[in-house]
Amino acid sequence: MVKTDIGPPNYKLMLPEVITENYGKWKYHEILRPGVLRHVSETGDEVYTVRAGSPKLVSIDFVRDICDIADKYCDGHLRFTSRYNIEFMTPDKDKVEPIIEAVKKLGLPVGGTGNSISNIVHTQGWVHCHSAATDASPLVKAIMDELYDHFTNMKLPAKLRIAIACCINMCGAVHCSDLAVVGVHTKVPKVDHENLPKWCEIPTTMASCPTGAIRRHPDPTIKSVTIIEERCMYCANCFTVCPALPIADSEGDGVAIYAGGKVSNARRPPMFSRLIVPYLPNNPPRWPEMVAVIKKVVDIYAKNARQGERVGEWIERVGWEKFFQLTEIPFTEQHIDDYTVRSAVPGTFRTTTQFRW
Repeated sequence: MVKTDIGPPNYKLMLPEVITENYGKWKYHEILRPGVLRHVSETGDEVYTVRAGSPKLVSIDFVRDICDIADKYCDGHLRFTSRYNIEFMTPDKDKVEPIIEAVKKLGLPVGGTGNSISNIVHTQGWVHCHSAATDASPLVKAIMDELYDHFTNMKLPAKLRIAIACCINMCGAVHCSDLAVVGVHTKVPKVDHENLPKWCEIPTTMASCPTGAIRRHPDPTIKSVTIIEERCMYCANCFTVCPALPIADSEGDGVAIYAGGKVSNARRPPMFSRLIVPYLPNNPPRWPEMVAVIKKVVDIYAKNARQGERVGEWIERVGWEKFFQLTEIPFTEQHIDDYTVRSAVPGTFRTTTQFRW
């Protein structure tokens, strides 16, 4: 294989030896206990995996600590899942318990497999993103502190995936997760008339708005723009192009909560999540109102769903009316789905491998 400095190295060069030797030959896998998996090959070889929860934002010292565990017990091999779980892989069954003990010494929980809550996939939040309406890591911490037991055991009816996106641009997987928190802006960007002509190109700024809400200032002597509030969808795209249009607002920004999405084709085709709470205020550092809703929905789902039933499948079986009754979430006009394009999509796009002839 030709070696280049363009792009990442080929992943096959980094696989554990036992996986390379059995590539394409795996017969089955099983979950021995929460966070511990066993894969068995047609050749009889085995691979044991220990899955641990991890923050998304980590320090160099943290990375060195987990690499030390991998060097000691896994011949230097570990991987991160798409939801930031750390997986340590070894063909030696006797190393499973030492790995678990080493992971727990770092303060990391072992679990996230089977009928449990996996790590929460989330966006950058106030740490990095300029268009965020809420934060990310503190929300994850607050939620998982309440749902910790559902990560370390497998007592839920089915697996449960939670996602957080810090604005409606949805860099997280909120549209296809069982439960999701989305940051929402409720006030249009503030126009800095003094600096806008110095920092921004007015035609480019106007073109950045997907709804045509940005127009030239009606006064020809003022080289700036105005915003039609009724047209603004609070996407912050204009602020990306023009920093003289800041959208962040300490009073208007908050979060919405969605439920019922999934990617899996099992039992039902993939499902989009739906709005269940249109707005809750940002209340850092623990966001108690948001956490209370998430915990209540999870508890009611765990109590009422059938075995193997995802959140969206449970809701569709009992009906959305029953869901709002059970959760005691007020039904508002924002819940009325008046999106007219969706009805045409199933007839033109295939979102599933489940075909009916």
